[in-house]
This record gives sequence, C-alpha cells and structure tokens, in this order.
Amino acid sequence: MSTSAFVYSPVLTQHILREDHPLVPRRLRLVYELLEAYGVFQHPDASLVAPRMATEEELLWFHTKEYVEAVRSLSRGEHRYNPARYNFSQEGDNPVFPGMYEASAWAVGASLVAADLVAQGSVQVAVNFSGGLHHAMPNYASGFCIFNDVVIAIKALLKRGLRVAYIDIDAHHGDGVQFAFYDTDQVLTISLHESGEFLFPGTGFVHEIGVGKGRGYSVNVPLAPYTDDETYLWAFREVVPPLINAYHPDVLATQLGIDTHRDTPITHMGLTVQGFIAVVRELQGLAKGRWLAFGGGGYDLSAVARGWAWAYATMVGIDLPDPIPPAFQERYGIPRLRDEERPVDTARQPIARRYAEEAVAQVKRLVFPLHGLSASV
Repeated sequence: MSTSAFVYSPVLTQHILREDHPLVPRRLRLVYELLEAYGVFQHPDASLVAPRMATEEELLWFHTKEYVEAVRSLSRGEHRYNPARYNFSQEGDNPVFPGMYEASAWAVGASLVAADLVAQGSVQVAVNFSGGLHHAMPNYASGFCIFNDVVIAIKALLKRGLRVAYIDIDAHHGDGVQFAFYDTDQVLTISLHESGEFLFPGTGFVHEIGVGKGRGYSVNVPLAPYTDDETYLWAFREVVPPLINAYHPDVLATQLGIDTHRDTPITHMGLTVQGFIAVVRELQGLAKGRWLAFGGGGYDLSAVARGWAWAYATMVGIDLPDPIPPAFQERYGIPRLRDEERPVDTARQPIARRYAEEAVAQVKRLVFPLHGLSASV
C-alpha cells in the first residue's frame, strides 16, 4: 500500500480565468510532468489518485445557497445575478469565466478525496495542489478563490470527530479559513504570511487570536517584505512546533502556497525553493502520520513546478537530484531544481529580521499562555 497520494487529473488544469490573469491552472500540469520526468510515480510509496467533483451539499457546508446558485448561473453565462454582488468583475481578481462552477467544484472535490484518504488511514499523506483556495468566503469570491476547498475539507475531517491543526505558508494571509474557524477550539489555524500592512487581504495581524472557545486558536505571524529563508525558518520554528505539540492534532492540514518565492511577481517575499522545502520538511516532522496538503498561491511557473514537485517527492521520501531531467529541461528551459545563490541584501534583511522578531514576541505574549506555554519558550 502506498503511503502517499497525489490527487490529479488534467481536468484540474484546463480552465483559464482570463488570458492575463496571474493564476494559471496549467501550472499543475508542469508539476505532474516534472514528477513523471523524475520517475516519482514509479516509487511504491507514491500513488496517483483521480479527483471527483464536490456535490452541492458539500459546497453548502461553508457557502450559502444563494452564492452557490449564483456561481452556477454566472458560470453558464446567464444574467440572473449581479456579479459585483459576489465580488466578481472581469477586470479584477475574480473574473467570471465559462465553466467556473465546475472547475471550482473539481478543486473542492479533489481536496475531499485527499481528506478521505488521510482520515481513513489509506495513506499517511495526501496532496491536492489544485486546492488551497483559502480566501473564498461563504457568500463571495476573493483573491482568485471561488469555493474554499480548505474549509470544506477540514469540515469533512471534523465530521469524523478529528481534531485539526491548519498551517498556512502562503505569502497571503489565510483569511477565509481563519474566518470559518475563528470561534472554535477544534481547529488551530496558524498563518505565516507577508504582513497585511503591505499585501492583500490586509488581515492576519497578531491580535487576531479568535473569539469565544476559539480564543487562542487563531495564530498569525505577519512578516516583512523580503524576508529570506533564514528569518522565515527561524520564525516558523519559534512559533509552530510548540503550538502543534501543545495542541496534539489528529490531522495536520497545510496550505503550501509558494508565492513566498523571491521571483513571484505579485508578492514581495524572499524565499528560495530550498527555503520552501526546508519548511515542508518541518511540516513533515510535525505531521506524525496524518497529513493533508493543499496547493495555493504560485505565480512564477518555474518556482511552482520545482517547489511543488520537490515537496511531493519529499512526502514520498525521495530526495530529487538537482539536474532537471533532460526531456523536461528541453521543453520548459528549466535546468536545475535548486535556486542559485544571490548576494544578500544587507539593507533589507535586518529590517525583515526585526519585524519577524517583534511578531514572534507578540505571538508568545498573546497566544502561548493560552496553550500553557511560557512566553519565553
């Protein structure tokens, strides 16, 4: 029996939001092709699993009936609903496009397939890189996200009585997921992201710690632009392992957006692919046998292909060689898996480090005591 599952089908890659839109679904095909080129799917611990479409009932676990109906209608090109009421606009982040209901339902269904495999114990880790659509809200689209597969997949785990820790390493704050679980202690949400001072969605500050039973179960680590591998890993290690070890989740759910990469055109972080993989390895150490992984942001296609392929290989237990296999290299012009070193920005890095240190200190003051942890840990 394979210990890991990669949920994928070409159907997840074929839609186009808009010709000039930063989110390019065909990026998933590059990840799949690079894994194929490396022979990862030949490994006995790797399995390819087909997705399915989410049902309307499953979409309604988080989204309103009116919104689901509006998305379906707009997807068909009908004019029964005003797109602006649901945050759709042709020039903005969330354009209406033909078949958007089906494309979004496939992404949710793929995450539900992954969640079921992990919950049943069929595999130890399952990944759906078409998912991670963490901005979508109950009644409107947001940040390229129409249906929130993360929330719906986590709710599927909760329905099985499982306790979930969710870690979001996308450059953007996971605001839709935080919103969904802001008042419960059954889901611990931790988001490390470029600060809302500088980047959409303008949320995710340390003081957003949850309400009621959820107080202390919403954790945010906002970071400065140009944060590099070293500072990011330091902040992660200071905050995430102590909280996960105190919380004792049944399942670790992770959003693995790779728009923290230094070449991403619409964010300002400074991670390399190596830094991203170092974080993935940290997550692997925390998962302890039940790990549900989603995709997320990723707008430099080379970084997406290399980072997500390497991430899945890491889940399988394979350390990929640096030279990209010749066929893939010739087709896409990407010669190496790892990023080359660049000179350190001596002006920006101290600023980013101080920003991270202050964010971590605030988290320890506000959140750690609520979990029985010392602020000096």
